[in-house]
Amino acid sequence: MNARRLVRLGGALLGTLLCAGVANAQLSDNSPASMAIAGTMMLFFVVIGIAMYIYVALALQTIAGKTATPNGWLAWIPIANIFLMLSVAKKPMWWFILFLIPLVNIAVAIMTWMGVAEAVKKPSWWGILMIVPVANLVVPGYLAWAD
Repeated sequence: MNARRLVRLGGALLGTLLCAGVANAQLSDNSPASMAIAGTMMLFFVVIGIAMYIYVALALQTIAGKTATPNGWLAWIPIANIFLMLSVAKKPMWWFILFLIPLVNIAVAIMTWMGVAEAVKKPSWWGILMIVPVANLVVPGYLAWAD
């Protein structure tokens, strides 16, 4: 199955689930069918979230290996992976506090990803792509596995 067909299939499945969710929201009763639709949607989004977490953790661990940064396994721990990114990007560790401030965290994350891109000898504008909705799915993989 080629990638284009797989994307269409995934889009069709997502569209079906979203339409079912809208129909479910319009129902006022707690019928078993509406509960099944809600449960299926929740399961779908949880699986997608877990898959994305695994993808980014693998990419970050690979980047840490490429840059000879110690403790690459920190990529799998939710808050510790920020410290690993700061270490790879050679940014001060106190920047972690900036990650906790709304809106400031967006700018700091972009600067950190720019530093990560420079650490793996890629142009720094790859870090800026992390704010572009679909490109942010590609950037960690490109920085990790592209030559």
